[in-house]
Amino acid sequence: MKYPSEVGDITVFRIENALGAYVELSTLGAGILSVNVPDRDGKIENVALRYENPADYYADDACMGKSPGRFANRIAGGHLVVGDKTYSLELNAGPNSIHGGPTGFQNRIWNAEPLADGVKMTYHSEDMEESFPGALDVSATFRWNEKNELSLDFKAVGDADTVVNLTNHAYWNLRGADSGKILDHSLKVKASKWLPIDATHIPTGEIADVVGTPMDFRSAKAIGRDINADFPPLNIGAGYGQCWVFDDWEPGKFQENLVELRDDASGRVLIMGSDQPGAQIYTANRVTGTPLNCSGRSYGPQEGVAIEMQHFPDSPNKPNFPTTFLPAGEIYENHIVWRFLVK
Repeated sequence: MKYPSEVGDITVFRIENALGAYVELSTLGAGILSVNVPDRDGKIENVALRYENPADYYADDACMGKSPGRFANRIAGGHLVVGDKTYSLELNAGPNSIHGGPTGFQNRIWNAEPLADGVKMTYHSEDMEESFPGALDVSATFRWNEKNELSLDFKAVGDADTVVNLTNHAYWNLRGADSGKILDHSLKVKASKWLPIDATHIPTGEIADVVGTPMDFRSAKAIGRDINADFPPLNIGAGYGQCWVFDDWEPGKFQENLVELRDDASGRVLIMGSDQPGAQIYTANRVTGTPLNCSGRSYGPQEGVAIEMQHFPDSPNKPNFPTTFLPAGEIYENHIVWRFLVK
């Protein structure tokens, strides 16, 4: 189905499996509009925060469900060095650049090719688009299977040296997309390290232990248990909005069961796997005044949690972080799987 918008026609695809569970995907920003899965009683309901009108996703502050790029997350001061050249990115998050600039990949219409079990979306980014060097061809392939698993495979190749960090920015509420706060959802993360941040949300470069801090989710706990603790990063972000460092990561190695999100009221469980070194987990602390959702209201803070499998923020300026440098002609890959269960 097509929807007009100020940047062109948006195409929305619905992929349904034999169980009646389905996903809706948008060509605006290679976006996830909805993921409709059963609860313990068999009731199928959307668990991805969404706006009612697909055109309202354009230029929204929350980056709802979309795939930001060319560099997801923040780059300090918009300062980027590739080879012997320095590039100045637009500052669209206080003193920093975020999500590839004010337009980024998330506010572009992607081309789409329907598949038997999903959609392959592609986008061509011109050289110096949003001040990033080199033209880049990107694909995002979504697949939905009979096990209620949604997968997303990114690939990218450029004609010049550049940096790339891609992810998807869906927000999850397993009780239902319009059901209120997610503070009683339990969260478990396979990460014994996390990245401390400065007052502008830029990693300091330290890779710190979670032990003895509110950042410890190695065992499942309610998201809201420690979210109001007097702890510097939680004070800065009014809640969780940091990057966790996965245990046992190696380049190109896919790991299952990295993150588990559970809602005991519905019985729904989301388990995520990825080959990325970390996850930015954001409890929507400052999401407010959004476009209307399907209940006819705007979302407020902490009504969803974004779990963004990706490389670390500000990696181009942190030599001790895994590199996001992509040499000309080499292929960037990123694989993410969301598995929905009932327990």
